[in-house]
Amino acid sequence: MSRTVLDASAVLALLQGEQNGAVVATMLDEAVISTVNMAEVVGKLQDLGMPDEAIREALSFLPIHVLAFSEEHAYEAGLLRATTRPLGLSLGDRCCLAVAKQEGLAAVTADRAWCDLSIGVSIETIR
Repeated sequence: MSRTVLDASAVLALLQGEQNGAVVATMLDEAVISTVNMAEVVGKLQDLGMPDEAIREALSFLPIHVLAFSEEHAYEAGLLRATTRPLGLSLGDRCCLAVAKQEGLAAVTADRAWCDLSIGVSIETIR
């Protein structure tokens, strides 16, 4: 059973061997990531110069369930824009939060700005 929704920043911290990435490793078996946030991870790894096949291989080893981003998730993400704009959250950030809110799960991120949110979602930061 899933307990958390991972933001792209949390998965990237793990894949890049950041100090707090080990925290994410302990959550993988009970975590989900939306298709939107998975696309963010893929794009960032490509930006870092990782070859396409290496990206697929690296991500295939992670036991994270990839959850399809639904129409309801999309509405929720859009409706979070006004609340999250002052903190500089991106569309990807809002998508992670929307999935967490809709699914009743905690959101896990490396972005400390999320700590200032009060949107009915439990937020765990790894930094």
